[in-house]
Amino acid sequence: MKAFHYTRASSPADAAALAAKTPGAKFIAGGTNLLDLMKLEIETPAHLIDVNKLALDRIEETPDGGLRIGALVRNTDLAADKRVRRDYAVLTRAIVAGASGQLRNKATTAGNLLQRTRCPYFYDPNQPCNKRKPGSGCAAIGGFSRQLAVIGTSKACIATYPGDMAIAMRLLDATVETVKPDGATRKIAIADFHRLPGDTPHLDNTLQTGELITAVTLPKPLGGKHFYHKVRDRASYAFALVSVAAVVQKDGTGRVAFGGMAHKPWRVEAAEAALPKGAAATARIAFAGATPTHDNAFKLPLAERTLAAVLSEARG
Repeated sequence: MKAFHYTRASSPADAAALAAKTPGAKFIAGGTNLLDLMKLEIETPAHLIDVNKLALDRIEETPDGGLRIGALVRNTDLAADKRVRRDYAVLTRAIVAGASGQLRNKATTAGNLLQRTRCPYFYDPNQPCNKRKPGSGCAAIGGFSRQLAVIGTSKACIATYPGDMAIAMRLLDATVETVKPDGATRKIAIADFHRLPGDTPHLDNTLQTGELITAVTLPKPLGGKHFYHKVRDRASYAFALVSVAAVVQKDGTGRVAFGGMAHKPWRVEAAEAALPKGAAATARIAFAGATPTHDNAFKLPLAERTLAAVLSEARG
C-alpha cells in the first residue's frame, strides 16, 4: 500500500471542497472495498478524507411517505430497520444476500453504491484492463468471462456491477442526493447514477470530481410481494451470477431488475408490461440485444428460470 495523507472532514460541503482541490483524494467510510483495492495498489489515493463523523447516519421519513437514508447508514442497520423490513422488503433481502455479517456491519449505503467491479482482470495488475488503466485493453474479452456481463457491454469492457443493494434500489426508483464542492446539492435518479462502459469504463458513475453522496431517498412504498433471488456459486459471501429483484402485485403486474448481467443494475421498464405473460416473455424484452460470450451464455436462460421461480412463488 502506498503512503497517503489523511484528513477528517467536518461537514459534507467541506469534504467535497477538499476532495475537489486535492489531487488524488478519495472519501473513506467503511472502507470495505477501497482498502482492499489500496492494498493491491489498484487504487492509490494520495489523500483520504474520512467522512465517518458527518451526521449522515440516520433513516428518516419523508413528507411524501418515503424514506431518506443517510449515506453513512450501515448495511446491517438499514436491512434491520422495521420500516424497511415492512415496506421495502426487497431491499432488506438484497442487503442480507450480500457479503458477510462483519462486512455489512461496516459497509455504508453510499459506499455500497460506489463499490467497484470484481472482474478478475481488473484485480490483476499484470493484465490489461481499461477500467483500471484506460486505453490498455480488456483481457476479459477473449479471456475467462463466466462471471461477466452479457448485455450493455462494449468493445472496451465486459465487467459487471457486483452489488446487491443497488439492484433493489433500482427496482424501487431511489434517488441519490449529493453535495458538490461549491456547496450546491443535486439529486440523481438511480437509473442515471451508474454508467454503462462505452468508451470510458473507468467511469463507474455520474458523480463529478469531489461530489459527495449525502443520502439515498426511497419513494413511498409499492406494496405487493417483494422478492430477491440470488444465484451464486456458493451459499454465502459470493457475488451473483444472476440475481432477480422483483415486486409483484396481486394482478400479476409488477417490476423486475437484474443483477450480475451488466455493468450496472439492469432494469428495462418496457419488459415489465410482459410480467403477467410470464418469465420468457419478460426476459425476451429485458435482454434483447444481449451479446454473451461462450463462457457466460448460460446466464440468459438462468435469468429467465430465476425470474420464473420468483413469479411462481408470487402466485403461491
